[in-house]
Amino acid sequence: MEETKKAEIYADGIGQIHFVGGMVRYDFITLQPDPRGKGEPTPVYNERIIMPPQGFLNAFNSMQQLIDKLLEAGVLKRNQPENTFEAKKDKK
Repeated sequence: MEETKKAEIYADGIGQIHFVGGMVRYDFITLQPDPRGKGEPTPVYNERIIMPPQGFLNAFNSMQQLIDKLLEAGVLKRNQPENTFEAKKDKK
């Protein structure tokens, strides 16, 4: 039985998520170095994933479950915004 190769896509992040024509569209970016080597990397559109709203919701729920597991394992830590009303109130 012959194995079929699956393509892997690498992205540094999502440049935009937008809703057009009844579909959710993710525009993935990669960061490209400044050609002169002096400036910040430039985000460049690389791939687009298009899915129906229900698929988007399912993907979001899957990502949230993974985030929760990574938080429990200590791989990620929650950010506590310092500019919230409560944080300012506590500093006074």
